[in-house]
Amino acid sequence: MDQGISETQFHSLVSVENIYKAKVRLRKVAEHTPLMYNHNLSNEYGCQIHLKREDLQVVRSYKIRGAYNKMSTLTPKELQNGVVCASAGNHAQGLALACEKMKVQGKIYMPSATPQQKINKVKLFGKEYVEVILVGDNFDAAYDEALTRAEAEDMTFVHPFNDRKVIEGQGTVGLEILEDCQTPIDYIFVAIGGGGLISGLGSYFKQISPQTKIIGVEPAGAPGMAASLEAGKVVTLEKIDNFVDGAAVRRVGEITFGITQQIIDDILLVPEGKVCTTILQLYNDEGIVAEPAGALTIAALDAYREKIKGKNVVCVISGSNNDIIRTEEIQERSLLYEGLKHYFIIQFPQRAGALRDFLNNVLGPNDDITHFEYTKKRNRSFGPALVGLQVKQKEDYDALIARMEGHKINFQHINEQKMLFELLV
Repeated sequence: MDQGISETQFHSLVSVENIYKAKVRLRKVAEHTPLMYNHNLSNEYGCQIHLKREDLQVVRSYKIRGAYNKMSTLTPKELQNGVVCASAGNHAQGLALACEKMKVQGKIYMPSATPQQKINKVKLFGKEYVEVILVGDNFDAAYDEALTRAEAEDMTFVHPFNDRKVIEGQGTVGLEILEDCQTPIDYIFVAIGGGGLISGLGSYFKQISPQTKIIGVEPAGAPGMAASLEAGKVVTLEKIDNFVDGAAVRRVGEITFGITQQIIDDILLVPEGKVCTTILQLYNDEGIVAEPAGALTIAALDAYREKIKGKNVVCVISGSNNDIIRTEEIQERSLLYEGLKHYFIIQFPQRAGALRDFLNNVLGPNDDITHFEYTKKRNRSFGPALVGLQVKQKEDYDALIARMEGHKINFQHINEQKMLFELLV
């Protein structure tokens, strides 16, 4: 037993026995996903990195584990009455497949703005056993309606993370890792949304491999667990960035928070732009199609570059449900984060040749105009243009600014002016 965990705290973790029972229930339902050694990442960080490929799961995320395990423990009457959940994606797909496998009727509430691709996947996995109901403008509205409907119709609500049976199901990810890994694990990086995965996996590791350091990773725009750990209680975030949708929640679970407090060794916050860069690198270098939440653990490695040298490291790739229509946004966020793309409002003299002078005298040989928006104002001597410029290297930005100032260009850089940026770009 880890000496840092008291006997009372130890028993509040989900038990190894119950995680093994969940593993038995999940046979022939969830894949035992591979733990794959990654040569490129290992060479880059000077350590041995293995990837737990939950992106190769039957529903392309680990969520089937918790949903199916929860439903498998319901009474015959509860199953007859059916199940309800609220989800914007992965949990919905996991529950849908569980309903189809167990021949149980389910109602799945999703926000009205949910992309059609996600809705279609839920219907594909659930077939005639699930009904998808679109309601509200966000997850909270769908969640409230699902709870109301579950109570009114005496149906069982299957929470995406704040349920011990769901947590036990997610804990089978940790069980499989320790079954497959041939050497002791020094560090394991796990994404945190509501906390179900890290609670289950962490419970198993703290009891079977207590020397392993468990590092949680959250998106910087949705630090629900980090804020709660700092406050010493579960807090509700006023607003979040939903880009890393598989790990963006306003409020983590009470159960998952209590467990995470005991098992976590550190928590890292990763900027959404860094996540986008990592998604592109995983696809280009490894052929791995990761969703934003699935790329979190790889994106966090830079923060631990020195600590993990020579160590055995596992990163959980939690899912790959990434809609192809998001590719343009992912590329844009990556370029902005890397300092390679910049937007300006530039005041151009309203005379012939003004733009040509800018191109010849201000732009460097590797600078590229990616956006130009301008309307001539006939009653003014100057007119504003919205200009997007992409540089080849981050360092080229300083030289670009120096040339603009040297040629007395009247400009305003708007990358960091969030409201203005979102209005114009």
